[in-house]
Amino acid sequence: MSTPVWITATPPATHGELHIGHLAGPYVAADVLTRYLRAEGEAVRFTTGTADHASSVEVRALRHHRKPEEVAEGYRAAITADWLRSGVEFDHIVRPRRDKGYGRWVQDLFGRLFAQGVIAPRTRLLPYCEPCDRWLYGAHATGGCPHCGAVSDGGMCHECARPNDGGDLIGARCALCDTPAVARRCRRLYVPLEPFRETLADYWATAGLPPRLAALCESLVEDGLPDIAVGHPAEWGLPVPVEGFPDHRIDGCFEAAAMHLFGYDVQGPLPRRAIHFCGFGHAFCHAVLLPVLLLAQDIKLPQDFNVNESYVIEEGVQEGNVWALDLLTEYGSDTLRRHVLQARPLGRRTVFHRERLAAARRELDESWNSWLSRLFAAVREECAGLAPQALPGGTGWEILERRLHRGVDDLREAYGPDAFDPRRAVAVLDEMVRSAADFGHVNAHERCWPSTACRHLPALAAQLAVASALSAWARPVMPEGADRLAAALRATPGRPVDWHALSAPLPGTRLSPPSGPVFGF
Repeated sequence: MSTPVWITATPPATHGELHIGHLAGPYVAADVLTRYLRAEGEAVRFTTGTADHASSVEVRALRHHRKPEEVAEGYRAAITADWLRSGVEFDHIVRPRRDKGYGRWVQDLFGRLFAQGVIAPRTRLLPYCEPCDRWLYGAHATGGCPHCGAVSDGGMCHECARPNDGGDLIGARCALCDTPAVARRCRRLYVPLEPFRETLADYWATAGLPPRLAALCESLVEDGLPDIAVGHPAEWGLPVPVEGFPDHRIDGCFEAAAMHLFGYDVQGPLPRRAIHFCGFGHAFCHAVLLPVLLLAQDIKLPQDFNVNESYVIEEGVQEGNVWALDLLTEYGSDTLRRHVLQARPLGRRTVFHRERLAAARRELDESWNSWLSRLFAAVREECAGLAPQALPGGTGWEILERRLHRGVDDLREAYGPDAFDPRRAVAVLDEMVRSAADFGHVNAHERCWPSTACRHLPALAAQLAVASALSAWARPVMPEGADRLAAALRATPGRPVDWHALSAPLPGTRLSPPSGPVFGF
C-alpha cells in the first residue's frame, strides 16, 4: 500500500459534549474528504484525539466538585459516541489516559526538545488568584486579549487566534471566583519561536494557507514571533520531565500538537501529504506549533489547512437544543451531516437556525425520498420487484446522462482536496436528484400508451442507474442513507465517485428497498 494521506481534526477538550457547532466545524468535513479519497483507492490515515488534559477540564471539575479524570472520561465517552453516531469514522482516536505509552511518549518528546534547546526556561508575569491560592493559566484565567481586546482565556484567544502569555491579559480575573488576579513572576518553560522565523516563513509561503490564516502568520512574523509557554505550575496534566520544575504540567496546546504526531506515529514512514481540519480559534496549534515540533525533528511534510470559522448558536436557543446527541436522535446522521455541510462557516461566521435544519430534512423527504419511493413502487408494480429487462433510456435520457456526467466532474472537484467544497457537493447532488425526479415524472406517462407495452421500462432502468450512482456519489456526505440505498439495489457500497457508477442493476436482480425512508428518517 502506498504512503497514506494524513488527515487530522482538532482534538476537542473533554469538558463538555459536542454540539452542532463542533460537527459544522472540522469533523464532518474531514470525514467527507476521507471517504472520498478512500473510495478513489487512496490510502488515508484519519486521526484525532481528545484533549483530556486541557485546563478547561480541570476548571469544570473544580466548579462541580468532581475529579478531573472523571470529567475527562465521561465526556470522552460521550464525544466518541457522538462521532460514531454522526458517521465520522477515525482510524485512531488518541486517548491520553488510556493509550499505552502515550504519556511517556509525549514526555520523551518534551525532554528531547529541551535537551536540543528548542524548549527553554523564562521568567515572566503570570496571573495568580490569592483567594484560590492558584496560578491562573489557560481556562483558569479570563480577561481581555492584548491583541484584539476580545474576551479571552490565558494562553490563546479564540477570536483572533493569537497567543498571549497570561500575564499580558487585560484585567485578568480568576475564572472560578472572579477575583481580580495579581501578577506574579513565574519561571516556566517556553518554545521561543523566533529561531524558527525563516523556516516558518518559508513553510507558510508554500503551504497554501487560507487568507485569514495567512494574514495571522504574516502578522506574527511582522510583530516578532513570540515565546510560547509549554508548561505551567499546575496539578492536572502530564508532569514536565525537566529537572527544576517539579510541580509543572505540560501545556494543553503543546500536548494537542504532540497528540497528532502520536496518532500518526511519525517514527514510521511519513505521509506524502497532511491535511489539517481545524477552527480558526485553534489554528495556531496546527499552523505554528505543530510545524515547529516537526521541523525540530528534521521532518519536512507538505501540509494543507481547511480552516472553518465559528458556527454561532442564535440568541434564544437553549443549549439543550443544540447538543449533537439530541439532534442526531431527532434528525438522524444524514440530515444533520448535509445541514452542517450546507451551513459550514467557511470564511465567515454562520448562525445556527433550527428551521434550516428542518428544511434539510424536508429536502430529503420531499425530493430524495419521494423520488426513490416512487421509483421502488413502480418497479414493484410493473416488474414484480425485479430490475427491468431493459437498457436505460426514455425521453430526455441522453440529456440527463450528459448533465450527470458534468455533475460528476463538479462533484469530484468539490470532494477533492485541492478545491474542497462540500457545500457545493450538496448543491450538485440536490440538482441531480431533482433532474432524475423530473425525468421520472415525464416518462411515467409512457405507461399510458395503448399500442406498445413496456415503453416505460427503459426509463425505470435509467432511474435505477441514477439511484445506483447516487449510492456512490452521495456517500461522502450521507454514508448511512447511501449504504442503505446500495443495499436496496444490491450495489457495492463505497464505489468511486465517477461516471462508471451510473449503471443499473442487472436485469432480473431482486431489489430490497427499505420499509422506511432511504435518507434520514
